[in-house]
Amino acid sequence: MLQAKRDAPLGGQAVLEGVMMRGIRNWAVAVRKPGEEGEIEVTSFALQSALRRHRWLRLPVLRGIVALGESLAIGFKALGVSANAQLAAANEAEGEEGEPMEISGGMWAGTIVVALVFAIGLFFLLPLGLTSLVKHQLNSSMLFWIVEGTLRTAIFLGYMLLLSRLRDLRRVFEYHGAEHKTISCFEAGLDLTPVNAQRFSRLHPRCGTSFLLIVMIVSIFVFGAVGLPAWYLLVASRIIGVPLIAGISFEIIKFAGRNRRRRWVRAVMWPGMQLQLLTTREPDLDQLAVAIAALEAVLALEDPNELSAKDLVGVEVVA
Repeated sequence: MLQAKRDAPLGGQAVLEGVMMRGIRNWAVAVRKPGEEGEIEVTSFALQSALRRHRWLRLPVLRGIVALGESLAIGFKALGVSANAQLAAANEAEGEEGEPMEISGGMWAGTIVVALVFAIGLFFLLPLGLTSLVKHQLNSSMLFWIVEGTLRTAIFLGYMLLLSRLRDLRRVFEYHGAEHKTISCFEAGLDLTPVNAQRFSRLHPRCGTSFLLIVMIVSIFVFGAVGLPAWYLLVASRIIGVPLIAGISFEIIKFAGRNRRRRWVRAVMWPGMQLQLLTTREPDLDQLAVAIAALEAVLALEDPNELSAKDLVGVEVVA
């Protein structure tokens, strides 16, 4: 499999029967509509990042927190676009009259809140609670730190393994692979065709899966500095510390993307790259065509190869 050698200011995400691609000023969602014809529906949106408007938000670590918040918002909106496209196509196929049923913005906002609470509870508060059960047997803040970090990483890896075995998510993982291959094809400077994109690896150094593993590792060191205060301070640190950990992890994965040619960087990022084998699958040519349609919709509005240094100020994108 081929791998691109340079980093482009492009990112994306797999959605329901489709792919979201984002650039610097625009993002687009391409969805394969159900049915015999299987048309590709593409929707484009302008991207107004707070990082471009406010210089103080571009400080290291802080810029990562802001960028991740924006990515989360775009990602859930893209999921809403893809879900509504599937619902509209299903209603049309069944010949239903009237306005097609859509998932409201309020429902997606509620989903974001529930997802964040679930993630913090599962990956940060649960390991803390389990380790606290044997706190008196450990007799050391360092042992507490090591046990909690090991439990957190184990829970994360187990969760990812469970997701990889869910049959309903297989096509989402295939579109995830299509997103990576398409971005790598562009980064390599080849024509965006399904055949060309298929030649590339489905793994990408800026993938969100690798980012999450970095979060687990960085959290061990950040929480280690907290020590072993009262239980309520421990709980507060695990909640308040999440943005800081995310910001640091973002800086690491951006550095890795820019320096992917360095052997030591590839060695450090190897575990995260291998973890992507759980969250990506080999896509077919039709799925690659969807990913390419999303990227071409972005490229029709902006060309990353022609951007000036001023245009790139405040740009933070994860694949």
